[in-house]
Amino acid sequence: MNFDQRLERAIERGQRQRDAESRDRALRAMTDEEYRNVHSKSRLELSEHVEVGLRKLADYFPGFEYETLMSADGWGACIRRDDLAPGPPGTRGMVHGYSHLEMLVRPYSAARIVELVARGAIRNKEVLSRSHFQQLIQGDMDSFCEVVDQWVLEYAEKFSARN
Repeated sequence: MNFDQRLERAIERGQRQRDAESRDRALRAMTDEEYRNVHSKSRLELSEHVEVGLRKLADYFPGFEYETLMSADGWGACIRRDDLAPGPPGTRGMVHGYSHLEMLVRPYSAARIVELVARGAIRNKEVLSRSHFQQLIQGDMDSFCEVVDQWVLEYAEKFSARN
């Protein structure tokens, strides 16, 4: 990377920092209802990104079924798959294997955070259990989207290694 590129990146970082600081000042003066609105907006954006990531993952591994989730636990999506395979050598019958990846954005709470949780299993074994949160004041959805992408890629790698 040459000096001009590094200079441009430094300027961009400074601008992002300035924007974040102005957002921080504005959010500090917010009421509870305004916090709820910010949480709802963040939840919608994050839920859409989760949906896109899980649908793409399901496209790469046939057999997964996509499902939108809305419950008291939060909003998000899940992909599921049931497999039947022959049992161990010398035995009769089939072995059932259940695989899934679920990501939810937790409902608004008095802690004033946005929280994303993920759980995943491959062939009846839990392989992924993650949680990531951020104060609403910070409101950095780009970092949340990167976390979603990272968790989807991690699950895909583990699933393909075990299949």
